[in-house]
Amino acid sequence: MTIGAYDNCHYLASGASADVYRSGSFALKVCTIGHDCPPHSVYREAKILKQLQRTSSCIIQLLDTFHNSDQQLVLVLSYMPLTLQAILRSDANSLPRSRLQSYFVDILSALADIHSQGIIHRDVKPSAVLLRSMDGPACLSDFGTSWHPTFSKDDEPVDTKVLDIGTGPYRAPEVLFGNQAYSESVDLWATGVMLAECARPAPHRALFESRAAHEDGNQLGLILSIFKTLGTPTRETWPEAAHFRTPPFDMYRVFEPRPWEAVLPDVDEDLRDIVAALVKYNSTRLTAEEAREKMQNLKV
Repeated sequence: MTIGAYDNCHYLASGASADVYRSGSFALKVCTIGHDCPPHSVYREAKILKQLQRTSSCIIQLLDTFHNSDQQLVLVLSYMPLTLQAILRSDANSLPRSRLQSYFVDILSALADIHSQGIIHRDVKPSAVLLRSMDGPACLSDFGTSWHPTFSKDDEPVDTKVLDIGTGPYRAPEVLFGNQAYSESVDLWATGVMLAECARPAPHRALFESRAAHEDGNQLGLILSIFKTLGTPTRETWPEAAHFRTPPFDMYRVFEPRPWEAVLPDVDEDLRDIVAALVKYNSTRLTAEEAREKMQNLKV
């Protein structure tokens, strides 16, 4: 199959708004819809990636854009053969600590870079982390639902952002309870959930349980899993939530908070401390730069 000037294109995967093909060392992301479908936008993704070009080696590089014979927008990206999700699924052993540290220094470096420019990724998950080899480097990809302070302001003003963001167990609780003024902190929650999954022994079980998005009750099931794991929030532990569209108080069964050593008993204490500083209800989550520094300073 030929797409534009790229021969021998082989299908790789499909998303909500695009199909992805490989042509040698290139990945071609072909937009399959002719208009934006918030929060999905390949057009906005292209603009964001152009802005981010060469600002960080930990962000997937956009090499070119063009329209194919069907007038579909095509993004030409560097092809990377591995995803963090594939590594977690295929690895029968625990992820080596040195490799985990390297991956997350890269991921958090990418997040620190985009957050410094006001960009929120909004879909951090293992399949969005691409790797050139098992030893890295790790690159953040999949900016198709990202929020940008300039490119998104007309469709999504800063205080009325789209709530249908994130994937499965990586969705932040403020989004689940209707806070449309959420910040880049949603990316840090997702990163903490992902870190817990990677740090757990194989088979790297997810921190929270979440049904597929198309199944009834998927959001309520995730809320219940978060509450069972972290405890039901109160006005004292999550004061900001009192102003959410749907405050999480007085509506749910009360679960007592569990210590992190009980939640993640098989995870090293220093990694567990970073997870605990990211996966928390209130707005005192670590920033990407703070988390990157802590991860970088871990002893291997």
